[in-house]
Amino acid sequence: MKQIKVLVAIALAVPLFALAQANTPRVDQRAANQQQRIDQGVASGSLTPREANRLERGQLHVDRMEARAKADGVVTNRERARLHQAQDVQSRRIYSQKHDRQHDYNHNGLLDRPRRR
Repeated sequence: MKQIKVLVAIALAVPLFALAQANTPRVDQRAANQQQRIDQGVASGSLTPREANRLERGQLHVDRMEARAKADGVVTNRERARLHQAQDVQSRRIYSQKHDRQHDYNHNGLLDRPRRR
C-alpha cells in the first residue's frame, strides 16, 4: 500500500515538474518589451509602416520558435539559448530600424526624408 502511494505521488509530481520547465518568463518579458518598442516606434514615427511590418514578422518568428520549444513540455537549455539568441537579433534589428534615416513623422505612410540640395 505504501509503494502505491509513493508511485502515485511520483506520477503526480512529474507532470508538474515538466510544466514548470516549460515556463519561459524571461523570454515572454523580452518579447513584450520588444513589442512595446515597435509600438512606440510606430507612434513616434521613427518606424515606417513597412519597417514595422517587417519587425512584427520577426517577432512572430520568435513566438513560433518559443511555441515549438514548449510543445513537448520541456524547454531545454539549448532551446532557451536559441530563443535568447533570436531575441538578441530581433532587438538589434529594432534598434537599427528605429535609428535609421527613414521616418514617418506625419503618419501618412510615406517616408519623410530631409531635402537634398
